[in-house]
Amino acid sequence: TVIRAAILIQKWYRFTMARLEMRRRYSLSIFQSIEYADEQDQLQLSNFFTFMLDHCTHPDSVSQIFTSPSAPQGVDEGLCLKEFEKKIDVPDSYYGPRLSFPLTVEDANALLHAFRNEQLLHARYVLQLLSETRRVLKEMPNITHLSTSYSKEITVCGDLHGNLDDLLLIFYKNGLPSEQNPYVFNGDFVDRGKNSMEILIILFAFLLIYPNDLHLNRGNHEDYIMNLRICQKQDLMQEYILQDHWKQILCLLRDVFSWLPLATIIDSKVLILHGGISDTTDLDFLNALERNKVRNHIHMRVFSLKNFAILDILWSDPRSQNGCIPNKCRGGGCYFGPDVTAKLFERYNLKMLIRSHQFKPEGYEISHDGKVITIFSASNYYEEGSNRGAYIKLNPELTPRFVQYQVSKHTRRQNLRERVGTIESSALKSLREKIYAHKSELTSAFAQYDVNGTGRISVNDWAAAMESVLQLELPWRMLRSQLAQMNPDGEVDFMSCFYDLKMGQPIKEAQPALAETLCRYRKDLEIIFNIIDKDHSGLISLEEFSQTWRLFTSHLGIDVQDDSIDKLVLSIDYNKDGHIDFNEFLEAFHIVHRLEKKAT
Repeated sequence: TVIRAAILIQKWYRFTMARLEMRRRYSLSIFQSIEYADEQDQLQLSNFFTFMLDHCTHPDSVSQIFTSPSAPQGVDEGLCLKEFEKKIDVPDSYYGPRLSFPLTVEDANALLHAFRNEQLLHARYVLQLLSETRRVLKEMPNITHLSTSYSKEITVCGDLHGNLDDLLLIFYKNGLPSEQNPYVFNGDFVDRGKNSMEILIILFAFLLIYPNDLHLNRGNHEDYIMNLRICQKQDLMQEYILQDHWKQILCLLRDVFSWLPLATIIDSKVLILHGGISDTTDLDFLNALERNKVRNHIHMRVFSLKNFAILDILWSDPRSQNGCIPNKCRGGGCYFGPDVTAKLFERYNLKMLIRSHQFKPEGYEISHDGKVITIFSASNYYEEGSNRGAYIKLNPELTPRFVQYQVSKHTRRQNLRERVGTIESSALKSLREKIYAHKSELTSAFAQYDVNGTGRISVNDWAAAMESVLQLELPWRMLRSQLAQMNPDGEVDFMSCFYDLKMGQPIKEAQPALAETLCRYRKDLEIIFNIIDKDHSGLISLEEFSQTWRLFTSHLGIDVQDDSIDKLVLSIDYNKDGHIDFNEFLEAFHIVHRLEKKAT
C-alpha cells in the first residue's frame, strides 16, 4: 500500500510539473511572438518616415529627425563641454551628481549611487557626457580587436534592455569595469525596460574612464527610432523637456548610436556581434564601412549592400537546419544554419561566435555544435520570474564560463505554481489585447467558417482563423480554453474571444473599424505625432493630424474612409481652436480588461 501510494504521488507530481512546464513554455512563446511582431512594426514605422518625407507638404517637422546633429552653432565640436557649461545653468536646488570632465571612477560611483536612489542627472551633464562619448567613439574602428593576454578574463554581457537592476547586479557579482576587469556589452542596452537612459549614462561614463577596457557593440535597438521610444516613454525625459533640452539629447543620442562599433574579436578567434551572420557576411567589408552613415533600419531611399550587411549582423538568428533564409518573424536579417557558421569560421580562422539578440529562459544557449553562443543578460524580461540573465567569462584558453542570476523582488516569496501563474496571466493579457485590436478581421475570418451563421465553429477552424489573421505561430488549440468558450457540442463560440475586453474611453464618432485601427497603431502614431509636435505642447493642428493619418493609412494599405477620420477629428476639437490634444485622443483607444476594471 505504501509503495502504491508513493507511485501515485510520484505520478501526480510528474503530471503537475509537466503541466506547469507546458504553461510556462506557451506563455514564453506568446511573449516572444508578440515581441517579434512589434519588431516588424518597428521596421514598418521606419519605412513610414521615408514615405512621410516624400509625401508630406510640410516636411520640415519630419526631416529634423534625419538631419545630422552637430555641435552648437559656431562652436567647434571639441569645445562642446565648455559651451554646454556656459549655456546651461545647474541650480543650487539640484542634489544629483555633479560631473567634471575628464571623468574619474569617483564620478562613475556617484552615478551608480544616484541611480540606485532614483535620482536624475542634470541635462547639462547628460549633454556633456554624450558629446564626449561621441568624440571617443569616432576614434574607434568598426571591429574592435581585444586580447586575453596577461591572464585577463573578459566578461561579455548580452541584452540589458533598460533593466538597471541587472546591470547593478552584474557589477556587484563581477566587479566594476577596470583595466584588470574588462567588459564587452553586446548591444541592446536600451528600450523595453524603464531605465534606458540610466544604463546608457553608466556605460558611457565607464567608456570615457576606461576606453581600452569597456567595449560597446551596436545592437538593433541602438537606433534613431529607439531614441524616440526612449524619449517618449520615460518620465526621466520629461525633466529634460521642461529644461528645453529634449531635442539636443535626442540628436546626440542618435549620433552616438551611429558611431557604436559593429563587432568585437577576441584573440583573433572569438567573434562577438549582436545578431548573427549570413551567407554573405564579409568582415573585411564591415570593417571598411562608414558606420555612422548606415542606419539599422530600412529607411534609406536606396537600399544598398551596406544596409543588408548591417541588418544581417544586427537582426539575424541561428537555426539548427543548414542554409540561410530570410528572417520573416522579425522582418529583418536572416536565419543562418551550422553550414553558414562553419563557412565563416573557415574563412577567418574563427573558433566561436558570441551573439545576443534573443530571449533565452536560462540566460544563454549553445548551438551549432558549440560554435555559437547566445547570451542574454536581462532577467525577468517578459515578466518577473520569466527568465534568468547571464554573462560569459572568457579566459586566455577561450573557454566560456557562464554566470547566471535573477533579480528577485517578489518571486522568492512565490512558489513555482504562483510564478508560472503570474507569467501566464501577463502573457494572456498581452495576447488578448492583440486579439481585440484585430476584432474586425478575426470576425470576418470566423464568418468564413460559420456558413450557417450559428456563431460557432470547430476548434480546428477557430485555430486556423486565429493564425491566418494574427500570424503569431502559436499553439492555438492548446490556448483555446484560455481565450474562447466552447459549447457542450465541442464547438467554439468565436465571439467569446472579445467578451472581457473593450475600448478605453469609447468615442461615438469612431466607427468600429476605425477605432480598431487607431488602437492597433496607437504606439506608432504617438511617436509620429510627438515628432510633429515641435514645442512638446501635446497639441497639433487638425490639418497636420488629418494629413499624417492619411499618409499613414496609405503607406500601410489600411482601408479607412477619409470622411470618418474627418468627423472624428472635428468631434475632439472641443474648444474649436483648430488643434487637438493627441495624447488624450490616443488614450481613448487603448484596451481595457473588463474583469480587471471591476477588481480595481
